[in-house]
Amino acid sequence: MNFNEYQKLARSTAVYPEEYKVIYPALGLCGEAGEVAEKVKKIVRGDDRLNNVTSSIVMELGDVLWYVSALADDLGITLEQVAQWNVDKLQRRMQLNKIKGDGDNR
Repeated sequence: MNFNEYQKLARSTAVYPEEYKVIYPALGLCGEAGEVAEKVKKIVRGDDRLNNVTSSIVMELGDVLWYVSALADDLGITLEQVAQWNVDKLQRRMQLNKIKGDGDNR
């Protein structure tokens, strides 16, 4: 499956009011990313081991992907465009030796 196929299938399960488009998936993305972070934090704290929680982290990453997909769809762009733009940006930064650092325009 490619990104655009995923996005189309994911959209068929998106159930939220039109007036909350962009807002709903942006907030959901924050929540799901937080759940990934919580699972990793518990590894760092020593409550669990990576090999014990890998599958649950992967499931949360799927939820993150769903919200990214919904947000992109609400913005009228495809996941493939998001992926390509990101790779282009990172390659440009590598060429300029600016892969590290802060700021969007480096």
